[in-house]
Amino acid sequence: MNAEICALARVDKKDIDVALACDVESIHLFIATSDIHLKHKLKITKAKALKNAITGVEYAKKHGVTVEFSAEDATRSDPHFLKKFLKEVVNAGADRINIPDTVGVATPSKMSSLVKEIKSVIKTPIAIHCHNDFGLAVANSLAAVEAGASQIHATVNGIGERAGNASLEEVVMALHCFYSKKTKINTKLIYETSRLVSKLTGVVVQPNKAIVGDNAFGHESGIHTHGVLSMPITYEPINPDLVGRRRWIQAGKHAGTHGIKSQLNELGFSPTDEQIKIIMNQIKEMGDKGRSLTDSDIEALSRSIVENPVESKKKVKLIDFSVMTGTNVVPTASVKLDLEGQIYVASETGVGPVDAAVKAIHKITEEIAKISLTEYRLEALTGGSEALSEVLVKVGDNKGNFASARSTGEDIVVSSVEALLNGINKLFIKKGK
Repeated sequence: MNAEICALARVDKKDIDVALACDVESIHLFIATSDIHLKHKLKITKAKALKNAITGVEYAKKHGVTVEFSAEDATRSDPHFLKKFLKEVVNAGADRINIPDTVGVATPSKMSSLVKEIKSVIKTPIAIHCHNDFGLAVANSLAAVEAGASQIHATVNGIGERAGNASLEEVVMALHCFYSKKTKINTKLIYETSRLVSKLTGVVVQPNKAIVGDNAFGHESGIHTHGVLSMPITYEPINPDLVGRRRWIQAGKHAGTHGIKSQLNELGFSPTDEQIKIIMNQIKEMGDKGRSLTDSDIEALSRSIVENPVESKKKVKLIDFSVMTGTNVVPTASVKLDLEGQIYVASETGVGPVDAAVKAIHKITEEIAKISLTEYRLEALTGGSEALSEVLVKVGDNKGNFASARSTGEDIVVSSVEALLNGINKLFIKKGK
């Protein structure tokens, strides 16, 4: 592994000792330098902060580790004091200097000027650590690189305090595509890594998030789909494959003929031009009513118009499932699936019967085909205790393929299972497995 294990610590001997006990290769020390932090948080003078910083750096260096030093809240610090402070810290032995925009108040021009000023007084490598409170973390990071910074602190999916930090995926692709600066990041694993981090942290990635959001390579409007299908670069600044993604076409009231035809082909249809016109009119009518159109909608609309072999192409079939729930019982579900003649059985618990059933199916499909549920929505269609409910789902794989489906019925659990399996089968057909 080429990663450098680095521990973050205050310029405090106790913190440094804990970091050293972890046998790390480097220690990132920090103390605030802005008047705001010194007065209201640390309640110490500038001279005391500098003394503590020098003592901490010297102590860590005596133990043979690489030391990176951060002047917390650097972008709100007095520039003259900051330059003097960092120069003294470098003289004490700091190997790298980091400039944090702790509350994300810098602008690209201000960040560029600050990096240049600091570079004029120190020769050690400069890193940048930007927060995204005003949505400028990536822009400020790139401005810092243009000004001479050689390291960017970034996080997968941009997670971090408050509005988060500079997004790793955005920073990496901008460096690769705009500046021809190649990193050691395997970009084809960016999307898979994003999904893993989202799964482990429970922090959902917004659909319109750059690079890794579900909609980042999705197209609906006719002009866009026509262009991207003819020449992808017309509406895609980068090839989705570069980050482990696939483009997808969304059916809706803005959809065009080329996009719908492509989507129908993926679902196994081979419509004529006249059939496309009929289907397009129906899709636009549904879209005008505010209906969210899924792959199942497209299939249902098209089945009576175009011959479709989808049913015979089903890869996953439900053999049996059961759920157990109650006041003093942990909701549990067991499912038995037939995947091309191979029988799989799984059981899971959940916060409710639907959650348990979905988890049991996911347990099988995630292991076999890396397919997981990315979106689940339940809508009541009628009133009363026997109300019909509609379940809408979206499933995806680790390569950025998506499929959506729906199912309607009186039993929410049954509808959820049916919708999920419909979506999984659509995804298999799209992938051509």
